[in-house]
Amino acid sequence: MVEERITDGRRIAELLSSEVDGREDGELAEYAVTNADRDVEPTADGARAYDVTRRDERIARVFVHDDRAHLEFEAGQDIAAAAAADADLRVRPKATQPPKTLVFVESGAAVKRATDVLQTVSRRLEERDA
Repeated sequence: MVEERITDGRRIAELLSSEVDGREDGELAEYAVTNADRDVEPTADGARAYDVTRRDERIARVFVHDDRAHLEFEAGQDIAAAAAADADLRVRPKATQPPKTLVFVESGAAVKRATDVLQTVSRRLEERDA
């Protein structure tokens, strides 16, 4: 059996969107895909495809490249960085004001790990807010 590895950034972002919007279990029930740009075209620097919100608060934005997608976390950056590293996803800080954390999703198979990062961020934000 031949397995095809999905490395098209737009397709990866679509898979991630389906996981975030389509699952109603666990922490993903708190998330939604919003402000989607259905005509987005991948760029070398990444073009914004959609936002990921938790209880109507934007947590991250998703960008598409030719060969990957990345999440740009605006909330729970430290949590996202640690969870992404634990999930073997490439992660790096973005020196902006306010600071952000980038989590790279480089294949279709990595989408599940990216949703695990979102769930971890949600749980920890809930604990922090309690």
